[in-house]
Amino acid sequence: MAKKADKAYQYEGPAGGWGSLRSIGKVALREKPQAGTFSTLLHQNKTGGFMCSSCAWAKPAHPHPFEFCENGAKSTIWELTTDRCTPAFFSKHTVTELLEWNDHDLEMQGRLTEPLRYDAGSDRYVACDWNEAFRDIGQRLQAMEPRRTVFYASGKASLEASYLYALFARMYGHNNLPDSSNMCHETTSVGLKKVTGSPVGTCVFEDFEHCDAIFYFGQNPGTCSPRFLHPLQEAAKRGCKIVVFNPIREQGLVRFVNPQNPLQMLSDSPTELAHMYLQLRCGGDIAAILGLCKHILAVDTQRLNDGQPSLLDREFIDRHTRGFEAFAHHASAVPWEDIERESSLDRHDLQAAADIYMRAERVIGVYGMGLTQHVHGSQSIAMLVNLLLLRGNIGRQGAGVSPVRGHSNVQGQRTVGISEKPALVPMDKLEALFAFEPPKEKGMTTVDTCEGVCDGKVRAFIGLGGNFVRAIPDRDRMEPAWRSLDLTVYIATKLNRSHLVHGQASYILPCLARSELDTQASGPQAVSMEDSFSHIYGSMGRRRPASPTLLSEPAIVAGLAKATLPAHPRWKWDDWIADYARIRDLIEQTYPDQFHDFNKRMFQAGGFYRGNPAHEREWKTESGKAEFTTPDVLSALGVGDAPGRFHLITMRSNDQFNTTIYGYDDRLRGLTGSRMILLIHPGDMQQMGLHEGDIVDLVGDAEDGIYRHVDGLTIKPFNIPRGCLGGYYPEMNALVPLWYHDRASKTPAAKGVPVRIRLPANPG
Repeated sequence: MAKKADKAYQYEGPAGGWGSLRSIGKVALREKPQAGTFSTLLHQNKTGGFMCSSCAWAKPAHPHPFEFCENGAKSTIWELTTDRCTPAFFSKHTVTELLEWNDHDLEMQGRLTEPLRYDAGSDRYVACDWNEAFRDIGQRLQAMEPRRTVFYASGKASLEASYLYALFARMYGHNNLPDSSNMCHETTSVGLKKVTGSPVGTCVFEDFEHCDAIFYFGQNPGTCSPRFLHPLQEAAKRGCKIVVFNPIREQGLVRFVNPQNPLQMLSDSPTELAHMYLQLRCGGDIAAILGLCKHILAVDTQRLNDGQPSLLDREFIDRHTRGFEAFAHHASAVPWEDIERESSLDRHDLQAAADIYMRAERVIGVYGMGLTQHVHGSQSIAMLVNLLLLRGNIGRQGAGVSPVRGHSNVQGQRTVGISEKPALVPMDKLEALFAFEPPKEKGMTTVDTCEGVCDGKVRAFIGLGGNFVRAIPDRDRMEPAWRSLDLTVYIATKLNRSHLVHGQASYILPCLARSELDTQASGPQAVSMEDSFSHIYGSMGRRRPASPTLLSEPAIVAGLAKATLPAHPRWKWDDWIADYARIRDLIEQTYPDQFHDFNKRMFQAGGFYRGNPAHEREWKTESGKAEFTTPDVLSALGVGDAPGRFHLITMRSNDQFNTTIYGYDDRLRGLTGSRMILLIHPGDMQQMGLHEGDIVDLVGDAEDGIYRHVDGLTIKPFNIPRGCLGGYYPEMNALVPLWYHDRASKTPAAKGVPVRIRLPANPG
């Protein structure tokens, strides 16, 4: 008798609610945060308070009583833990031993307290003082060719630290400034700039109060940006239609119980969010959006033939855009069967979604890395812009394109100079301000850096935050290559796996957390950051530092610069660190149009807007107009279908932020206990003779001659499209080829990785 098919996991409860509060409480009990943590949470994301160090969502001028989400609370509690990772810990454990630990257990050792130097003889990190660390690192950098070093920046670093870091790199002699943007979201900066002239989204936070429809692609607010659920809830309650395109049915886009609404909490009555939820296959966004446009254009043609007014905003198209006719011809010519095949969506569902778009006066297009992290991710962005341009849905209230940034200041870092592209930085102003000739050669992206480590071109790596080696693709190739570096320097708050993958000389430099009091010569200091909507906020930490020996990120950058660079009358590192307002003055002088009156405005309620030309319908493109573009592919995947091939979607759980793992519960997917799981459609399981609980391996299927694998994954039947698999990031990164990236931006394509399932030796 045939075994009954395994039932797919699908959590049906809401995002938010009591589950969110219980999850925060679980982390708080484990971390035992210092006294005052609750006060910090009360001031989190509020004017004059501390700006959350997790996602880059807006900090409203009129905040909720608790203006933090589940992830933001976990992040703050995590960094204000009373656990300490002291030199005594490292005296008990060799680096080789610690490499066998999992990510969660490494970070759970608590806050780093003192500078550490790798001692090869004992295979341990040992304590050193700051002067020793700065002196040795500076001497090693002086002996190197600057272009063979890389200065990586995590999206958590403030505007002040980021500006100094980029300045240090260029004074030293290179533009090798990859950051977590081109690790994750650089496709936005490249793709949007090409078609709108702006490298960032065109919306402001208030637009969500006025939109009639939200078309939502490849982003999961329940896990990645829970405060976004508040405006989504308000939009749904006032009748705004939310249409979701995502391979996995994420509960943060289905229903939500607001933890700040006592009546909703007590009644456990969720708000239904998505009006339509279309589970397209991974990489199917280009085809799906083309289907929407095809139907809209067909209906418009019929209306014109019947003597009715056009559905399109013809005046906007004629005045503000280029390329419409070529795009319209292409969309009309593509057969529906091709669109259905590549999107895995039914024509009638796409037409119903297009009807919602046509009835809406004001539409916002929201997206995340599920849209962009593909080989043709830039074309996916361009297709979304095509859809919005049809009816003038860019550059007016309640309409626009709105990418959701994942890290708290990743957009701001680019704004103040963290970029490998010299053309994006006002080098003439830097030259005038600091009397040096900035390097003109294009620097390295994340992928370029990895390639440079593999081929020996890169000899030193400095990381301003982050967990770079754990986050990059092709991990099994990269970690051995990393150990050949001459120097690695990691600036961090907690221990992570990257620190254990070290060069011949290596240092861990512990820094203050953003929530902690930063006192310099002129007194307590504030820092600033930028949100996804191009607004700038001041942030003031007030908690007692985890250790009296910690330095701030700006102070560490200045210490490294002083030890490396020659003395110069205009390079006033000590003065800048004594008072961060002087750093903001430099930012203002470098970017006067965007940062005028910086120090006066930095604590303005709701942040101050640095401006966005596309928001005002000023198009900084080559043509001076917004660009309709014609895609040359229907699938964003870089490797097509083949018998036995699957496409792996890497995901984050409800209990993590980026590479930080808070625990092993993925509440919003109904999964718990392990991260070594593989999500698969029950039909694919049945076809392969698999059952829930089977242990399988995944092997790469990129056909490049390199053997990639992740072993020991437990099968879980899940509500996911046929031919697609789901697995957790960063554990699945070993399966992502380094060359498998967006063609325009080189952002790793981690949302549709070609793989095969290797069956267990003795199946069920």
